[in-house]
Amino acid sequence: MSTATRVTTVRLASPEETHALGVRLGGLLRPGDFVGLIGDLGAGKTHLVRGVAEGAEVPRSEVASPTFAIVYPYSGRIPLYHADLYRLTSYDDLYSTGFLDMVETGDGASLVEWLDRIPAAAPREHLRVTLRHGGGDVRELTAEAFGERAAELLGTWLP
Repeated sequence: MSTATRVTTVRLASPEETHALGVRLGGLLRPGDFVGLIGDLGAGKTHLVRGVAEGAEVPRSEVASPTFAIVYPYSGRIPLYHADLYRLTSYDDLYSTGFLDMVETGDGASLVEWLDRIPAAAPREHLRVTLRHGGGDVRELTAEAFGERAAELLGTWLP
């Protein structure tokens, strides 16, 4: 894997702050963007994902966990593909899920939870967001940009 071209870390004091940061990111996403999410259970990934979907103008009623479907498409301002790699064990598992087609078409943005399970699932250009528990409702979010577009996205999202 290449080295991140830009890294930013922020402290989030509440689930509402995590959600609001997701809304901001969702409003900035363009077709072809890939955001990988990493974090333990309860780290705030769901709050961030719901915010991203809201920012991408996906109706709230459409947003669900793709844990059993692996890839779930949402219709909003742009297509948003939400994937969850938690139950997969290898890159080969991606072939039957529709995940690779989703990434290759580039007609929407991809939001992928548990990217650390299969890091090779990320394209060269991507934004990797890691959420960590900080005690109570506090979370630490570290965003790493890999590639020019990801660095631009990160610089606009978390200046």
